[in-house]
Amino acid sequence: MSKIELDVRNLKVSFSTPQGSFSAVNGINFQLYSGETLALVGESGCGKTVTALSVLRLLPEPPAKIIGGEIIYSDSNLLCLSHKQMRQIRGKDISMIFQDPMTSLNPVLTLGEQLVETILQHKNLSKKEALKKSSELLGKVELPSPEEKLKQYPHQLSGGMRQRVMIAMALACEPKILIADEPTTALDALIQSQILELLKNLKEEAGMSMLLITHDLGVVTEIAERIMVMYAGDEVETGPTQDLIKNPFHPYTKGLISSRPNLDSEKINGQRLKEIEGNVPNPNQRPNGCSFHPRCGWAFDECKIKKPSSQNINQNHQYSCHLDPGSI
Repeated sequence: MSKIELDVRNLKVSFSTPQGSFSAVNGINFQLYSGETLALVGESGCGKTVTALSVLRLLPEPPAKIIGGEIIYSDSNLLCLSHKQMRQIRGKDISMIFQDPMTSLNPVLTLGEQLVETILQHKNLSKKEALKKSSELLGKVELPSPEEKLKQYPHQLSGGMRQRVMIAMALACEPKILIADEPTTALDALIQSQILELLKNLKEEAGMSMLLITHDLGVVTEIAERIMVMYAGDEVETGPTQDLIKNPFHPYTKGLISSRPNLDSEKINGQRLKEIEGNVPNPNQRPNGCSFHPRCGWAFDECKIKKPSSQNINQNHQYSCHLDPGSI
């Protein structure tokens, strides 16, 4: 078994609102191993981004509050570190690619100024050396004319180019862990494929671990070794990618997989995609028992009153459901 780079234990996050406090993440557990890619999968509102921002302590407090759990990195609980200590870890040991590069990049600073600032924060280099490294980074993420790009502003680049700049910034200080939050959102299919291939190659080259956040199972099968499926702030199923895709056990996981278009089928014309009826519940209106039961075709009385506990399919595959394996 590889070394555990990140160990999240019983993480609980709540938000305060005028209507009262509600839970966004309900005691999830996962480990990220050295050199692997773990994907957090689920619909919008399931708690994936909140989980990622909790790791880097980037949630706005208030209204957010981490009310329980541990996040262990390099034998330290990140939740117990000071803000100054966390600033030394962010970008240097753990980096993040945010969802929207247009809002994540500063519109009034050139790309060079933003990259140099990131490098100087953590590296003992001169500004000239930082500029040279910035140019090398842009070349590494396959941007043409990197020295010219350093002089440009974010609005002068396409969406795919901006995403490459975000990747360059995230890799500037050679982190051990990369968190990629929906790194291909709003990109067309060709650019999406290029970004995924780039991330995969850079991760392998640097020997990093990656926490990938997505709702796209097509993305997951290309890049992740393991998947953790989340629903309404809960972990519902975790397992190796191919095992989970081919043999899912939780009704929600089955629903996600069934809703994908099957391009291998010879009878796709005229067929309606299967869908999971309903929506993810608002955190302040979460139902009792299993949060998924109002949308589940296999729900029975116990699902409505008791939250399911985790069951082991094998050492590497777990799911949380009252149903026995193979009953659906």
